[in-house]
Order: sequence, then structure tokens, then C-alpha cells
Amino acid sequence: MYMDSAYWHNKTMDFKDKNHPLFVGSCGTYHLFTRPKLPTHRPRGRLDYQLLYIASGKAHFYFHGVEEIVPAGNMVLYRPKEEQRYYYYGIDHTEVYWVHFTGNNVKNILRKYGIKDDVHVIHTGTSLDYKRIFQQMIQELKLCKEDYEEVLVNYLQLLFITIHRLIKDKPLGQNLFLMDEIAASVKYFHENYNKPISIEEYADSHHMSVSWFIRSFKKYTGSTPTQYILSLRISNAQTLLESTSYNVSEISSIVGYDNPLYFSRIFKKQNGISPSEFRKQLNDYAMKEQKL
Repeated sequence: MYMDSAYWHNKTMDFKDKNHPLFVGSCGTYHLFTRPKLPTHRPRGRLDYQLLYIASGKAHFYFHGVEEIVPAGNMVLYRPKEEQRYYYYGIDHTEVYWVHFTGNNVKNILRKYGIKDDVHVIHTGTSLDYKRIFQQMIQELKLCKEDYEEVLVNYLQLLFITIHRLIKDKPLGQNLFLMDEIAASVKYFHENYNKPISIEEYADSHHMSVSWFIRSFKKYTGSTPTQYILSLRISNAQTLLESTSYNVSEISSIVGYDNPLYFSRIFKKQNGISPSEFRKQLNDYAMKEQKL
């Protein structure tokens, strides 16, 4: 399992802030590969809000005692004192990003960005932009540079704005047709991400114009087809780096890149570190877990 997290003043306990309209307390990410199960159950919830983004795989949530399987491309919002019960399974290769936040005006801020009071699951589509925002928050909270608390709030508001734009831009009219077409393309990309894929040829073979397909795909998933395929390749490369002994060149070929150097550049651009550094971090973390 890969984990990366950061906490305000290293305080792992939840808290309620009444001095700021919005305040970020902690954030992080989990990516399950070999660990069979990661359960969370807080019967009395927390004092703060929690927003989780399912970047890949899926997660099992329970709302009012009823299980709901939430796939990648969705976010889940928990409010203060709500029971939190959810599970991640290694077999799903679940990748999740999360942020805890509080403040004296959170409810109105969420309403402002189109997030209704009774909503738990928010369809956002899968996007590298979401991952970048979460990764930037984690890094900011780790470094604690000048004005970092304000920067964290700005990143969180950017996340809210991105969600709001997607909510406002959801296609109307032929929505069911659109969802079926894009769902089929998502399935195809998942099954063939490591092969050469021509977006133009795919659109033409399904009797769609290229511009309509790209525009519709982005409305549904939050990213272009090319960005989505890139996300799949990088995500699966991360899985192979942790769960196999393949070297970087072999993994590059497996996920669809003939040139290992180009693969390493793309990987570093998306993750901030090279594939070798990523594997070293995983190994270091595994050694720490063994010592505990």
C-alpha cells in the first residue's frame, strides 16, 4: 500500500475551527495494491468535513446502513458527526485522495459551489487536475512555508470551483445517449490503454465526429480521451512498481511506452518524482511498517 499524508501541526486528531470561514486540517492519499483490505469506521463521525476522491478502482461506502459501491470518477463528502463507514480492497487497486476541512462558514461555501446539503456522492469524472490539486495540498501542508494555511484554502476552493463547473456543465437532453457512448469508450480504454489508440479512428468507427467525442468525453469524465489514457497508464505503472519486480524499462513497455526515458519523463511530470524514486518511497514505507 502506498500512503502519503500531512496534518496541520502534526495533529492527527480532528478539530473544529470557528475562527476562519474555511480551514484545511489534513490531507493525503492511499493507493492499495497488495494489502487485501483497508477498513474505516467512525460510528460518531468526525468534528470536521471530509472529501474523498476515488481516482481509480472503487470503494465501498455505507450511508444510513446501506452499501453503495462508488467507482472511480466520484467524490464522497462526509459532514461533521456523520457516521463514516467505508472499505477499500486491494483487489480493486483503489486509489483515493482525501482532505479534512472545517470552518465557521463551510455549509454556505459548499452551497455556493453547487454542493447540496443532502449529497454524499458527487460525480466529478476522473481527471489528473484533481490529483494535482490534492498532491499540491499534501506538499504544501508538509513544507509549511509562509502563508501555507491560506494557500491550502485556495487549493481547496479551486477544487470546489472545478466541481461546480462540472455540475453546471453537465449535458442535458441526450444525456442517456451520451452516458452510454462515453461509458463504452471508457471501458474500451481500460481494456486497451497499453496499446496504440487513435482517438480519431475510435470516433470514426463509432460514427461520431472527433470534436463531439472529445468534448462529450471531457464533460462526462472531466478529462480528454488522451489525458484519460495517460492517467490509466501512469496509475497502472504505479501498481507494477509496487507489486512486481519488473524494472522501469519493462514497466514502460507493459503500460504502452516503447521509450523508457520518455516514460520516466511523463511519470515524473504527473507524480513529481521518477519511477525509481517512487519505488524507493514505497520500499522505505514498507520497511517502516515492518518496524512498527
